[in-house]
Amino acid sequence: MIVAAPKFKDALEILAKHGVEFVVVGGVAAVLNGAPLATFDLDVVHARSPENLARLVAALIELEAHYRDPGGRDLRPELSALAGDGHHLLLTRCGPVDVLGQIGRGRQYEDLLPDAVDVRVGGIAVMVLGLSALIRTKEEAGRDKDHAVLSILRQTLRESAGPT
Repeated sequence: MIVAAPKFKDALEILAKHGVEFVVVGGVAAVLNGAPLATFDLDVVHARSPENLARLVAALIELEAHYRDPGGRDLRPELSALAGDGHHLLLTRCGPVDVLGQIGRGRQYEDLLPDAVDVRVGGIAVMVLGLSALIRTKEEAGRDKDHAVLSILRQTLRESAGPT
């Protein structure tokens, strides 16, 4: 089975076009901060104001987003669900996108903003969690997959004169 490469830039452009307020976290944030990692999904933490949720739903409709469901059901994200703290693991026409209400120890969009940096991706400005904060959230999560990349992230931080 051949799987198409994710089109994260396209997904970010659609989110930006709809005016969605979000911070990129996870593997794509690591890559945008200069870490030499491969990643297979785009993780974003979104603002949960009613206005932003409406913009997010519109963007997800354009992205043809549906939940990753092993049973093959076509479940679409709804505004009421996106308003909560949970994680929404979605497949889109641009690849896997995880829409997260919070990360780490309950850090929501507003909590992440002070540690986010403005990064240009193609022609758009995207808020990306800085490397120091990304390391902190991965330490807090305590998952094996997060611990596996911590040494790479720490080395990138030591070598980087860029955003932290």
